[in-house]
Amino acid sequence: IVKCAGNTRTLALSRVYITSIGSMFLANDMALLTFLPLGYISLSATGKEKYMAPIFIFQNIAANLGGMLTPFGNPQNLYIYTKFNIPTLEFMGIMVLPFILSIILFTLCCFFIPRESLDMICDDGEKTNPKKAAFFLVLFALAILTVFRVVPYYICLPITFFAVLFVDKKALLKVDYPLLLTFVCFFLLAGNVSRIGVVNDFFASLLEKNTLLTAIGSCQVISNVPSAILLSEFTTNYKELLLGVNIGGVGTLISSLASLITFREYTSHVKGKTLSYLGLFTALNFGFLIILTLFTFLIV
Repeated sequence: IVKCAGNTRTLALSRVYITSIGSMFLANDMALLTFLPLGYISLSATGKEKYMAPIFIFQNIAANLGGMLTPFGNPQNLYIYTKFNIPTLEFMGIMVLPFILSIILFTLCCFFIPRESLDMICDDGEKTNPKKAAFFLVLFALAILTVFRVVPYYICLPITFFAVLFVDKKALLKVDYPLLLTFVCFFLLAGNVSRIGVVNDFFASLLEKNTLLTAIGSCQVISNVPSAILLSEFTTNYKELLLGVNIGGVGTLISSLASLITFREYTSHVKGKTLSYLGLFTALNFGFLIILTLFTFLIV
């Protein structure tokens, strides 16, 4: 990767693009867990750690916004796609214009990274097991077919579970079960809250006035996935809800779980620069949020 990139700007672009593409298929959280370490290795192997903060933030934005195009690109997408039974082409048609603008924006941001030449100072690469990789790619394809309603989930789930149990049972121990339980609790909370008359009227009136802004604002306070689950109980305007919870994924540090993953990864490698990171993160994210919100108002 380093040899192909040649300079820091191209390296930044490649890390950001691969994170964006990865989020379309792996979901934003998994894309960051996969490609942030790759970004760190690339920078540390060339002695360019000084660019870690902006590149990590660009990768974070690319994961949140790049994943908006596909039903499985973000957890909130999968939920809304399933709850409202949205046709796949309609779903992608809703998201394509903000997606294109997002690509243009984070591409332009990468051009602020100077073009410095890269020289390898270490090489600790590990080789991949081709057979194991092929096995998991087959399971991945099965999962995608399930999302597109080709294979029923009650067939995909046991096949995946027992296949992983047989081939790599240790992987099952790495699943974030507390996170899954958190999502279950959000579903229960949203269902119960929607049955409270006063709360129902309050959210219904907000969403009736402006679903897009309500969704974006909610994400900044309680994150995008909980916002999607909660607000979906009070509106049938899935187009603006979908746009809002995706655009709302940028902004505050808690607007998306992916942002917390990036923050944790950065602070694990860089000590003593937390405030400067948060300042740059906030400036860039709110810049994206303002531009995308104004643009979306013009197209909805």
